[in-house]
Amino acid sequence: MWPRILLLACSVIPALGLAPSGPWDAFNFAPKSKTVYPASIRQSTGSITTPKNLVNGAGKATLSGVNSSITLDFGVEVGGLVSLNFDTVTPTSSIALSFSESPSFIRLTASDDSTFPDATTTYDGVLNVPAPLTTGFWTQPAFALRGGYRFLTIVSTSKNAVTISNVSCAISFMPHVDDLRAYAGYFYATDPGFHDPDFLTKIWMAGAYTVQTNTVSVNQGRQIPVVATGWANNATLGIAGPIIVDGAKRDRAVWPGDMGIAVPTQFVSTNDLTPTRNALGTMFSHINPTTGALPESGPPLSQLGSDTYHCWTLVGTYNYFLYTGDLAWIEDIWANYTKAVAFVEAKVSPTNGLMNVTGLRDWARQGGGGFNAEGNAILYRVLTTASFLAAAQNLTDLAEAWTANATALKSAFNTAFWVPDLGMYRDNTSTTLTPQDANSFAVLFNLTESAEQAMSVSEGLEKNWNEFGPVAPELPDTISPFISGFELQAHFVAGNSTRAMDLLHREWGYLMYTNLSVESTLLEGITANGSLGYRANVGYNHDPAYTSHAHGWSSGPTSTLTVYVLGLSVTQPQGAEWLLSPHISGLPSAQGGFETPLGSFSASWSVVINKTKSKTTFTANVDVPEGTTGIFEVPVELRGSTGLSVTVDGKAVGLSAPDEGVSIEGGVHTVVVTAT
Repeated sequence: MWPRILLLACSVIPALGLAPSGPWDAFNFAPKSKTVYPASIRQSTGSITTPKNLVNGAGKATLSGVNSSITLDFGVEVGGLVSLNFDTVTPTSSIALSFSESPSFIRLTASDDSTFPDATTTYDGVLNVPAPLTTGFWTQPAFALRGGYRFLTIVSTSKNAVTISNVSCAISFMPHVDDLRAYAGYFYATDPGFHDPDFLTKIWMAGAYTVQTNTVSVNQGRQIPVVATGWANNATLGIAGPIIVDGAKRDRAVWPGDMGIAVPTQFVSTNDLTPTRNALGTMFSHINPTTGALPESGPPLSQLGSDTYHCWTLVGTYNYFLYTGDLAWIEDIWANYTKAVAFVEAKVSPTNGLMNVTGLRDWARQGGGGFNAEGNAILYRVLTTASFLAAAQNLTDLAEAWTANATALKSAFNTAFWVPDLGMYRDNTSTTLTPQDANSFAVLFNLTESAEQAMSVSEGLEKNWNEFGPVAPELPDTISPFISGFELQAHFVAGNSTRAMDLLHREWGYLMYTNLSVESTLLEGITANGSLGYRANVGYNHDPAYTSHAHGWSSGPTSTLTVYVLGLSVTQPQGAEWLLSPHISGLPSAQGGFETPLGSFSASWSVVINKTKSKTTFTANVDVPEGTTGIFEVPVELRGSTGLSVTVDGKAVGLSAPDEGVSIEGGVHTVVVTAT
């Protein structure tokens, strides 16, 4: 059906090569070595001799007396095992280590929390290194691996002095990769509408690095049940590693919903999709063989009872296949996949054609049960993508059946949830609450029935915003970068790049630069006033130290900038078919690319506005593998022009409508759009 699909049955699907070098490299947050040294001294207390010697492993420092301490700043989020040299000790010398992502929780007596949320904010405590110490090289015990932190505090817990040197962190994430900066994808654009013109490139890189910090060894998960004190990260996470988890510090487990954002990031940045396959395979291996129910999360959490996260595993299966073309793996899990689709289809009521959501666990949103719009929107995405996967295996009857079911669900969805007076979808059949998640999904997954309806939803979503981003009606006092990542895409799909950029500047502009966080990876969530009390009343027990500062579900801008601003995406497995549909978004230019098993896909564009002649010239260049086929679409910002002309490699192309796509074969091409 699709040309040049590779059947990838091998255990590893590597990136084929490196992205080209360019100005974007300066903004890559990934360390140049997997052994990292402190970049600076954040603070010190008590009696410390030559503390600056610990920066970059330059020399020795001596801590003398109880509570003499030094806080080392690694400059970016890191994670792994600390090593150091004990150069001079006494029989009673001892130290303790505490770790923190946020500078708000730099403390001598406690780390930030990763094991359990507790209102004291001190559940994790410190890692004690008791007397008697032995001179020489020391490494943090493997079970006590700290998955994510920027700040390491070393404190003397003895009256007697201790001299240390060579403090470093051996990075544990991306265990299968030596060069963390060897990205297969790239993105670069300057942003004249923001206080930092390099913001877009930085946020793309921050998302990419966040997902790298979430890619871990299969035996480095958080222990469940949780340990009584401290922390332990030596649990088994799945059937194989490396594996993608939700966060660097915590939960360190597979969460399929999170992967709905994190995996597209992974594809456009590193093209490192083996961890995704291992995560999805883990979920299918834990299917209920009787009912077809999938768990909400991977082991050792292994939580059950989530219809939406069940669906996200199925959607994630499509994403993985789209990016890799790994048909052999699809065939291997197909029996469990179809059983899992049947599980949620069986919940569809013959009366109203909607799924009755009974597995209530979700991303923390409230009110998700019954005939709920969010759950049904995700089910619609399951059915359309399931049809795609069936067609890829020439299962025509099954593909047509799932398409028919999707069509019926779309009609039922609009009948039940659309409120014309509000111009948005309501949360369920008996409320006027219009949720952020379901409305974003409706536009993004094509549940809307007209362009006008999509624009109405886009406009309505903006009403939830404050200076930091959207406050989700379905989870009060919460700004969720996870759901906002879908909203960000929805505004582009609706044709409103101005609104999308506004959201990007508000929410991720805050997440990127706030000194409450690590300024290199992305926060799990914040409160409506921008504080760290995320989910204080909903599961996190008023513990702001528990919030993760490196959560892949917050990386939505990375894939969004590639797919919508640059405009380059794959529409058939491995990019056998592709789309170039840029959004100018108030920018002068953009460039970027990614890789698939077929090779490198790259594009660039620039726009020149001649106000004297009232003429705009948009020039796009694309370089994609031979043998592929693509569609170019005129940027939405230019489609309203009275005079519109398009050339491909200098040859005029006639358009019957401004939104008509132009077919382009693989290879190197230049497209010029002139608008007057």
